[in-house]
Parts: sequence; C-alpha cells; structure tokens
Amino acid sequence: MKEKKSLYTLDELCSLVDMPRRTVRYYIQVGLIDRPGGSGRGAHYNNQHLDQLLEVRKWQRAGLSLERIRELVTSPTSETVIPPLPKRKKGAVEVWSHIVIDDGIEITINPKQANLSHEEVRKLAKNVIQLYEKIRSDRENKR
Repeated sequence: MKEKKSLYTLDELCSLVDMPRRTVRYYIQVGLIDRPGGSGRGAHYNNQHLDQLLEVRKWQRAGLSLERIRELVTSPTSETVIPPLPKRKKGAVEVWSHIVIDDGIEITINPKQANLSHEEVRKLAKNVIQLYEKIRSDRENKR
C-alpha cells in the first residue's frame, strides 16, 4: 500500500479531500482542524490535517451539523461514536431506491442516508439478486 505524503500545500490538501480552499480555511477558523505549520506561502499541512478533514467529511455525510462534528472531533474520549440519524421532518422530500428482487422480496434504500452512490446501489442490487438466485438454485439442487 502506498505511504501517504508527509507535507502538503493547501492546494494539494484540498485536492486530496475534494474540498474548496475556502472551506478548509473556514474549518481551521472554527477549530474543526488544526492550524497549518508555517504561515503565508510557507504554510504546510500534514497527514493529521488530511485525517481531520476526512473525519469532518465523514460526519457531514452522516448528516451531522458542524457544531456536533466539533464536539466529536474535540472530545477527549477515544471511542468512535456512531452518529444518530438526522431527525426526519414532516413534509421532507426524500429520494429512495426501491429494488425488486423477486415476487415478495423488495429492498428499499435511502442512498443519501446509506452514503451510497447510484452506482453502489446498482452494485448492491446486482449482488443481492445473485445471492438470492444462488440460494434458490441450492434449494432446487437439494430436492
């Protein structure tokens, strides 16, 4: 496995985490990630900054507010806390994927909540269908 580079410019860091420079600077300002080493053009970021940004992005995708994320990343406990699902509001519009496996077997997925891309949902459906067909085939072969 390739070793992570040890120092990054702001542009390199932003490219790695796919975030705008402005967002990274804001996260520094509000204390979500540590300040860089050096200053001005000599500012540099390390693997800890990269890990912090990836952690923030993970919690954001789970639906947590920046305030809650700050609590999690600055808490002294080393336990990994699983975020609660965001409370669903009355009248909220959600897009769900409804996958028919066979008669009487269906899967309903909220891709956003599950943090799955459309391609990953399709891959999941394909694999579930293959598993279902294998189970049915094994049952038929036992008869």
